[in-house]
Amino acid sequence: MRILRTAFSALFVLVVVAAWALAQDSNSTGSLSPVRDQASAQLSMPPLPPASFNQVIDRMVEREHFFTAQVRHMHPLAETYIQNFKPDKEVGEAPASDQYFLGRLDLTDGTEDRSFLGQPGFGTRVVSKLTSLYSMRFLPLGFAQMVILDDDFQRKAYDFTFVRREFLGEVRCLVIDVQPKPHTGDGRFLGRIWVEDQDYNIVRFNGTYYPHPKYGYYLHFDSWRLNLRPGLWLPAYIYSEESDQRYRGYRTLRFKAQTRLWAYDLQHLAHNEEFTQITVDAPQTVRDQSDAGQDATPVESERLWQRQAEDNALERLQKIGLLAPEGEVDKTLNIVVNNLIVTNNLDVQPEVRTRVLLTAPLESFTIGHTIVISRGLLDVLPDEASLAMVLAHELSHIVLGHRLDSKYAFDDRMFFRDEETFDRLDFSRSAADEEAADKKALELLGNSPYKDKLASAGLFLKALQARGPDLKNLIRPHMGNGLASGKSIRMSALLNSAPQLQMQRTDQVAALPLGGRVKLDPWSNRIELLKAKPVALISPAEKMPFQVTPFFPYLTRLSSASPDKVASTAPVSTDPAK
Repeated sequence: MRILRTAFSALFVLVVVAAWALAQDSNSTGSLSPVRDQASAQLSMPPLPPASFNQVIDRMVEREHFFTAQVRHMHPLAETYIQNFKPDKEVGEAPASDQYFLGRLDLTDGTEDRSFLGQPGFGTRVVSKLTSLYSMRFLPLGFAQMVILDDDFQRKAYDFTFVRREFLGEVRCLVIDVQPKPHTGDGRFLGRIWVEDQDYNIVRFNGTYYPHPKYGYYLHFDSWRLNLRPGLWLPAYIYSEESDQRYRGYRTLRFKAQTRLWAYDLQHLAHNEEFTQITVDAPQTVRDQSDAGQDATPVESERLWQRQAEDNALERLQKIGLLAPEGEVDKTLNIVVNNLIVTNNLDVQPEVRTRVLLTAPLESFTIGHTIVISRGLLDVLPDEASLAMVLAHELSHIVLGHRLDSKYAFDDRMFFRDEETFDRLDFSRSAADEEAADKKALELLGNSPYKDKLASAGLFLKALQARGPDLKNLIRPHMGNGLASGKSIRMSALLNSAPQLQMQRTDQVAALPLGGRVKLDPWSNRIELLKAKPVALISPAEKMPFQVTPFFPYLTRLSSASPDKVASTAPVSTDPAK
């Protein structure tokens, strides 16, 4: 549980987690006696505010037990991305290697290995043998279980100390230090918690677990929960970092990791509610339009067949939570695509669409006439010209007639387990198609409004070329083609016109850190582009291209009138409440 262990083989299992609480039984009928009427009225009234710190703790412990019951019945997606760091003479430290895990959390009946990635060891129960005294391996379960403060959170096991009141975004919180009492068991939480002051839910906890096991280590972490529905706070972000953890006497562990959770509302993502929204018109309003219609021509039939394959694949990806629903971000991407289409006098039928894959690895691909770009790639692109470069490459596949395998038009092809997604759906292109798309994309960009701004796109590719060898899991695609592979890089012709990459210059930003551009609602999977104000950099170390950074969501509390409000990842205020 929550442990970093020594191991020789890199057999990882992203054990994932989950939960939905059973509602109270409200099916009783008939009239109640006056005594029961009075008791029922008292129970339906909101509890009185705590009069003392002890009552606050009691209420908080009660709410945490309720949270634990909820989360054990939910099945969100959980993604953990880890970067190991090394000293760097230019910027202080830089990524040296990385690891990536993606799966669905499930703690309903113990831990279950349900990874989406087809690497050795995924999909089966694996025990990592201790065959080396010097190599460290991360267990995905350690990061996934940081969504829970304590599996058995009991007041008698802890000492609680009030620190202050503090706002996290719009939510006023009580800040409390928590220390386990001696001899109360292993794996107790040690650190600080933030408790919102209305219902007394824990919304953030920062620290580690204690005491450390004899043959392993507990990691430090900062775990955040968002108010995704009125009265419902659920895990969304976990940041973990170690900079001075020593193991085997002389080695130092240096890493940063982000865990993100989303796709809580799978029933909505599956469009199950559409059946209840069907409206049947009166019979007299239904008219037979067959006399005005006609069968599709062979060309039209082929286009419709391709579109059916395209829609089937998109629907499957959205249903399991990997693809964001259509929204405002797609409209922004479509503007860039339309700029390329109009300025090149293209007539593309059926129309080109764009969608966002919600995972971190940097990839883009086409599914028929739909361009898909990953959240991680959107995060790190520095400007619109760099985005246009990526979209121009994918648009070129469409213009050149590089088609989708029409086997996906058969609906039974979509009948597979979620964990098999990356094995069943493959949208990668041949090397020849990629080369042709690069050539065509340069032509499209040369006629576009971005033709004089491509130096920044080339600079982005240089940064990717420099960092890529150390970030193999970040640049490794899972559904399409990557931007870089070995020494080869997409759109390499733009490298020649790009300025020299200078890590010491604070005014030269070749690529952004992860998480810098896209805001995700973990409940509905809807995304928005962040509208944060530019921040002046004071040192080269703050550039952090492609790097993992901490989370600081701007917390908001939902009401029944505003169920779709989402917390952003803008910096929070730390001014204490008056």
